[in-house]
Formats: sequence, structure tokens, C-alpha cells
Amino acid sequence: MTIANTNTEYRDLPLSFLIESKTNPRRFFEDSALNELAASIRSQGVLSPLLVRPLTERSFEIVAGARRYRAAQLADADTVPVRIVNLTDAEALEAQLIENLQRRDVHPLEEAQGFRALLNLDEPKYSIEQIAAKTGKSLAYCAQRVKLTELTAAVTEAFAKDDIGVGHALLLAKLQPAEQEQALSACFREDWNGGQGKAKRILLPVRHLHQWIEQNILLILKDAPFSKTDPNVNPAAGACVDCPKRTGGNALLFADIAEDACTDPACYQSKMDGFVAQTIAAKPKLVQISSAYGPAATAADSGSAALPRNKYIEIKPQDPNAKKHRDWPEYQTCKSMTEAIVTEGTEKGEIRKICADPECPVHRPKKQRPAGDQRIKAEQDKQRREEALANAVGLRVLSAIVAAVPVRLTKRDLVFIVERLLPQLEERRIEVLARNRGIKKAQASDSIGKLMGTYIHKAEEGELGRLLVETVILHSARTQSETGKALKDAAQHYKVDTDAITQKVKAEFAAKEKAQAVKKTAAKAQPKPAKSTAVKKAKAA
Repeated sequence: MTIANTNTEYRDLPLSFLIESKTNPRRFFEDSALNELAASIRSQGVLSPLLVRPLTERSFEIVAGARRYRAAQLADADTVPVRIVNLTDAEALEAQLIENLQRRDVHPLEEAQGFRALLNLDEPKYSIEQIAAKTGKSLAYCAQRVKLTELTAAVTEAFAKDDIGVGHALLLAKLQPAEQEQALSACFREDWNGGQGKAKRILLPVRHLHQWIEQNILLILKDAPFSKTDPNVNPAAGACVDCPKRTGGNALLFADIAEDACTDPACYQSKMDGFVAQTIAAKPKLVQISSAYGPAATAADSGSAALPRNKYIEIKPQDPNAKKHRDWPEYQTCKSMTEAIVTEGTEKGEIRKICADPECPVHRPKKQRPAGDQRIKAEQDKQRREEALANAVGLRVLSAIVAAVPVRLTKRDLVFIVERLLPQLEERRIEVLARNRGIKKAQASDSIGKLMGTYIHKAEEGELGRLLVETVILHSARTQSETGKALKDAAQHYKVDTDAITQKVKAEFAAKEKAQAVKKTAAKAQPKPAKSTAVKKAKAA
């Protein structure tokens, strides 16, 4: 036997002459489908010739038709029809890709590996644009399929076993290896309601994973204090504007991400550390502060202790449009005012003006005994009204935030966390949680803490998740100003429109005050009842 000299030749070849291609993208063959095809071959033979290319006189590589070849082996066929074509490695890869793309049962991983094999060719060189043109697919489709080859082993295994769908895999492939397995866990929810002491793992929709990635992995670059164009913040990583891991720099992969974000938390953190170190080196007198409460911790950047949030007052810039801020302590300057940099917490790297003087007469004034004149009383009434308005807005914002909390942790985890956080709240705050859920004391001797404990064990997972967020917000806010900050942070996180809520509550307050004023005016207009004759005579006597 000699190798065909023509470009194309049809013949029957023994199965022993055929070798499966190592570059064939198809790696998964369902046994049931192979057995069905084998049964068809036994009765009708192989109807479509296999595409092969010659290697030696008695050896041919299967370019397309590996499934038919395996089914023919199961059917104990002696020969199969083939089409012999002299193909280069690149031409063979192209043929394999096109052959497999025309089949609906091809796994996306197989397709991705085929695209990657073309990109890895030394000659000729392929680009994503060329692959898209040859396969008839869009640029974004081809780029996202190639990205699947960068999945970690654990995620690849889960995808190959169909534990997750292609939508989940495409989102996970865009993440760095360190975050992929963490995000893989977020694809599932454990259901313990079935009993038997074992949880059932439930695959969550792709939108849940997308939301989880946005909230836990992506870091919005416009909020970063360091320069996105300076390569010296982290020389090993270079400038953010040139980074392929930036969502704004790769529209083919991240068309679904609205804001320019970093997908590599480790790199982002290293740049943040570098920026803080550079800033402290340039301004050694900067006070280091933390945005968290608790004991002062040692900052790794300089060895200095970062002041916790309860040890300083942040001085805010005056807003010319907000006259009521003029007399508020946090908007006043003092002799002790100094610049500080946040070295710990969510706002790390930001420069603030603070007062850390515990005896400052402006920011730590001693309480004065209130005077009894009408002006002070009017000021107090106004302050109480503003506090009532702020409380009503806060409760409404808190409810809106709670409504936006998605289901995340298992019920067992949520109960564990809530039971340990709840006792740390003041009783009045526990009463807020209970009141929001219609829980009331049946008698004065009842314990609101015990009533909440009973409620926790009966609540569903979604309600426990909302209760957890609400508890954390109340726990992190110990004063009126801190409550506003905690609610603002949570509202931004859960995309709650606080302005709309504020306007609605103000309208409700105004309507209530108007009704009270009308009622008061009507009461004054009514004539007083005349005293009886008997009463008058008694007084005269």
C-alpha cells in the first residue's frame, strides 16, 4: 500500500490502520450514544466516511470521525470508509474544529481546547479574529471559549461533570486562579431541610454567581486612591491601564461589567500597600487611623499603631448648601486638627482630617445643663424632630437593605452566626429587630432575647440572611452619626435609593404635622362649656 498522491482519495481502510488524533478537541464520548451508533453500524455500516490524513503507508491519523471509529470498534467492523486528504497540522486542526462545531453535543471545554490549540501553533500564526472568521463565531464568543482553558483543575472537573453550567464556567474563567475555587463554592447552596443529617447541594442560577463576584471579587478602580497610570505603585504588576485583568481593558470578556474594575484582589491589595507606604514616606507626620472600632492594631506598613474609629473625630468639609451643618462638631475645625491616612479598613489609603484630642473643647465638649428659655426649648424640639426623621429614614433604609439581601449561607451557618451576634446588641436594638418581625412580649416577664432565639431556629434561610445583615448594621453603629454611616455603606452595597426613601418619609411627616395642626386649631375654636349655677353658688358661699 502506498500513500495517496492525490489531494483527496476515498477507500475502505482496516481499523488497525487508523490512529486517533491527539489534537482532536473531542474528549468526551457518551457510552449510550456510542452503543446506539454501533448498533446502527452493524445493520447499515458506516454511512459517512472518516476524514484522515496519511502518516505512513499503513498508518492514518483520524482528523474527523473519532466517534464513528470507536463505534465501529464496538460493532466489530473490519473496515470503515475514509476520505484521505494530505493536511498540514494547522489544516487538520481547522478541520477538527469545524467538524465539531457543527455538532450540538460538543462540550464547550472541547471547543475551547481546539481554539487554544490553533492559537498555540507556531506556523501559521492564528489570532482570535482569524479563528472567529473561520468558524463563523463572534469575537466575544471565541475569546470567552479560549478563557475556559484557564480554569483551575477543580473548576474544570466540576464543569466536565456538568455540576456547573457553561454560564457559571464562563464567569469563573474570568477570575484569577486564587479566586476561582472560592467562587465555585458560591455556585451552590446547601439544603439541610431534607433531614437524614446530610445536606443536598443545589446549583444556584448564573445571576447569583454574577452578583457574588461583583460584591466579593471585583474592585472598582475609580474608588482606588492610587494612580492607575503609575507603574511604580507595584513595579511587578505595572500600571492598571495596561493590565489585561482590568475589566475596562477587555471588552470581549467583560462586556457585562458596567464599571471598570480589577479582577485580581491580591494585586489590588499590593498596590494599596505600596501606595500607603509611599504616602507615609512622603509625609511622615501623617497619623495612621483605622475605619474599624476596637483596640489599636499595629500597621504593617510602618510599625505604628493605627487609631481605631472611636479614638478620633473625622472632620468633614463644610457644605455651603447645608446651613444646618454649621454648628455640628464634625464640621468644625480646631487647634488639634491634623491630617491622617487610613491604613486599615474599607477606606484604606484615603487621606482624612481628624481630631484625636480627647479633651478638645470643640469635638469633645462637656455637656452643659440646658437653659429653660423658649429658644433652647425650640432648638431641642427641632433636634428631636430631626432625630425622629433620621430614625424613620434609617428604619426605612434598613428595611429596604434587608429586602435586597440574597440567599447565601446555609441555615446551619446563619443560625450559628446570628446566635452569637445577637447577644452583643443592646436590648433596645434587639427590640428593634423583634418589632420589625412582629415579635412582642406576651407578658412583662418575657425575655425579648429568648423570643428572638426561638424565632431564629424557626426562620427560613432567606429570612436568616436578612436578619444577619440587619444585626451587623445595628452592631456597627453605636451613635446617631455612626448609624448614618453604617446605613449609607449598606445602602450603597445593596443599591438602595436613600434619597427616594428620605423624600417619602419627609412627606409622611409633613402630612402628619399638618393633620395635627388642623386638629389643634379646631380644638381651640370650640367654645368652652359654661359653668353650672350650682358651681357658681358654691364658689360664692
